[in-house]
Amino acid sequence: MDHFESTQWSLVIAAAQRVSPEAQQALSELCRKYWLPLYGFVRRRVPDLHEAQDLTQEFFCRMLDRNLFAAARPERGRFRAFLLTSLKHFLANEWEKARAEKRGGGQVPFALDFADGESRLSHVASHNDTPERQFDRQWATALLDQVLARLRAEFREAGKKTQFEQLKEFLAGGRDQPDGYARAGESLSMSAEAVKVAAHRMRQRYRELLRNEIAQTVAQSGDVDDEIRDLFQILAAR
Repeated sequence: MDHFESTQWSLVIAAAQRVSPEAQQALSELCRKYWLPLYGFVRRRVPDLHEAQDLTQEFFCRMLDRNLFAAARPERGRFRAFLLTSLKHFLANEWEKARAEKRGGGQVPFALDFADGESRLSHVASHNDTPERQFDRQWATALLDQVLARLRAEFREAGKKTQFEQLKEFLAGGRDQPDGYARAGESLSMSAEAVKVAAHRMRQRYRELLRNEIAQTVAQSGDVDDEIRDLFQILAAR
């Protein structure tokens, strides 16, 4: 079971007033995971596709190269809120300056796959949403994608790739019924009861990984439950 003694975002906040390689690495990893919701926000605010991509890349260049995370404060405990506030500030106050400069001086902190991003955004976009609500929904979706990818990797490493593919539908309860267990059991050469137990264990592990992933984006482990509630409320709102 994973523990939350030192989460990535709490490391960033703790090191905010000094340049720390560990904090810089942690921030870079968090940005790499969750750049897409920020890009989605910029796309709603900036009509031109290429300009939106340039601005997104420049935002991360400044965030990572200029120690802008020094503005982090405990009261801004959620990485989600801190990043969106920082992006809004960047767009409001430095948009024209960023447009006039060569993006990142020719250097980029990490590659952003904008083509894949456009495809993924199209699945969760809603023109009825505000940019802020769409950002939150895309953030929640990206986080759940991270959790599912970690769970899939664990099953693959254990030599249970086929079991994962058969059981993942039970995570959302879509096949969580006796005949669903029986059908999965036929494919896996397992009894329905064994499938039910395996699905239960998978859900438990999924919840553990979800808590661990969210713990990396809040300042204190006590904030995890609140963030989980917020994110699922965001996904439920249509």
